[in-house]
Amino acid sequence: MTEAVIAVEDVKDKRKYFLERLPIVQDIKLREKMSVSDLIEELGKSGGFTAKKLHEAAKILCDMLLDDDSVNFLSFPAAILATGTRGIIKEFVKRKFFDIIITTCGSIDHDIARCWREYYHGWFEADDKELADLEIHRLGNIFIPYENYGGIIEEITQNFLNSLYESGMRELSTCELINHLGKYLDSCNKKEESIIWWAWKNGIKIFVPGITDGAFGYQLWLFKQEHKDFRIDVFLDETILDEIIYGAKRTGALIIGGGISKHHVIWWNQFKDGLERAVYITTAVEWDGSLSGARTREAISWGKISRKASHITVEGEATILLPLLGAYLIDKVGYRRINQ
Repeated sequence: MTEAVIAVEDVKDKRKYFLERLPIVQDIKLREKMSVSDLIEELGKSGGFTAKKLHEAAKILCDMLLDDDSVNFLSFPAAILATGTRGIIKEFVKRKFFDIIITTCGSIDHDIARCWREYYHGWFEADDKELADLEIHRLGNIFIPYENYGGIIEEITQNFLNSLYESGMRELSTCELINHLGKYLDSCNKKEESIIWWAWKNGIKIFVPGITDGAFGYQLWLFKQEHKDFRIDVFLDETILDEIIYGAKRTGALIIGGGISKHHVIWWNQFKDGLERAVYITTAVEWDGSLSGARTREAISWGKISRKASHITVEGEATILLPLLGAYLIDKVGYRRINQ
């Protein structure tokens, strides 16, 4: 408010001048058979707290997807892939909304496991000692039988790595490794539910900078114990990202949560004067100094988001917000015309 008033010092009635330029709060109007995209448009008129932010995020993402010269990044932590929200991420990849995915090793774990095994609805308040006796993992309110996680990941990963090794491959980046894994999943009956398979099919690069931090990464380590000349070169990933960043006219990002995957996206984008469009979704607080809680405006101080960028942080839980955003983007964009 102060900036607007200062800018019009020569206007006698500053208060009137200021108010005349503000949008008026409007009640949300619900109707039968209302689409999700229409609802989000209503949220933009409502002046609601997070509701208005969700509308702004939808607009920023829509502009990003319709910009043919934008290289688009998607970052997310693994946990949401244990839920049905995996289907939203899959749809983003299927429709080529994003060119680059940066995520954690657990995302590879869950995508592999759920191609062959089932996860189950559970509850947060479960007795975890009892679940351990029953050999069931709990991830939030998702229950995962032991054999539907570690065992199947070990079987698939070791078979996959042996096939790579027998074909003569000895050194790969995580991006190349996961691309080959996508091709390997082509024989799976549930391949069309897989993010990794759709990324391979559509030429979308997946990077996992913390590749050893998960079941898939552990299997890489085990494989190397008997194949000493096999190597994952994370520096090659950085070279690929360097080429992408320096070749991009504009970049944009949808960043869910925090951690290494979030930071890798914004870190690399500082070398091209920052992201031109950025949407964060987080439940974390800002005042503890965490990366998850850091708002988009903080990244501007580091040059990781451009001073001129369209950007917004939406406070809320991703398994609620992503389906809403996904429905809006599918309605407004459909399939992206290109991917880099």
